[in-house]
Amino acid sequence: MGIIVKNITHIYSEGLPHESVALDDVSFTIEDGQFVGIIGHTGSGKSTLLQHLNGLLKPKSGSIVIGGVDITSPDCRLRDIRKKIGLVFQYPEYQLFEETVEKDVAFGPRNLGLSEEDIALRVREALALVGLPYEEIKEKSPFELSGGQKRRVAIAGVVAMKPEVLILDEPTAGLDPKAHKDILAMAEKIHMHEHNITVLVSHNMADIARLCDKVLVMDKGKLVFSGSPQQVFSDEKRLTEIGLSLPPVAEFMHRLHDKKKSIRPDILEIEAACDEICRFLGEKG
Repeated sequence: MGIIVKNITHIYSEGLPHESVALDDVSFTIEDGQFVGIIGHTGSGKSTLLQHLNGLLKPKSGSIVIGGVDITSPDCRLRDIRKKIGLVFQYPEYQLFEETVEKDVAFGPRNLGLSEEDIALRVREALALVGLPYEEIKEKSPFELSGGQKRRVAIAGVVAMKPEVLILDEPTAGLDPKAHKDILAMAEKIHMHEHNITVLVSHNMADIARLCDKVLVMDKGKLVFSGSPQQVFSDEKRLTEIGLSLPPVAEFMHRLHDKKKSIRPDILEIEAACDEICRFLGEKG
């Protein structure tokens, strides 16, 4: 179920004095099974782009083809598309509403018209994927849980629908370091288990570098460039020009490369950085 986005443009308040171009001729492809990161400063168009991927917003021009279906076509049934595309907004815990965790996670699958047996299986599986014990938590009110647990329950409700595309908009926003790490480990586990397309928006470059196969870089509504994490984060000059930083390991290796040109600057992981430094020192005796 690949995604082909071709020349989409979106304009807020078109024709009014405060008109703004949120997306400007954006094109890219995502292959089935890829884990894709989207980066850019606030106002670059990231969230607007995400809302186009499940039909919440329609482009002024251009097309979006997902799994062979043009979701920008007037005769496209967006309800069917949204069954296949799960969008987790920032602070999804604010969307919890049922009296128990089990009922909240079951809400989406029940709307798919599944049998009660299938719904129960999906609830158990989704809670396991987000790291919550079903028997301990199923009868609890979601509003009595910790912030990190609430977010897991909200994400479980999306995962239980088994979307072929899972979109995560800043899923660690506002969390402490441990909860941040746990949520990302959860996202990675879900991706590997479901073999879906996962799209992650984050301001944390280290997270993007570690998790993603492909990175899209947005600036002022434009997709300015894309590529593997190694390709994107090796272009320090372009990232700096649009106000983005490098992951810490990449920053360190770039500074070493500035002093010793034989050191590779395109390294993103600590282990690989250690190996490269050892190689350099070994050559120097």
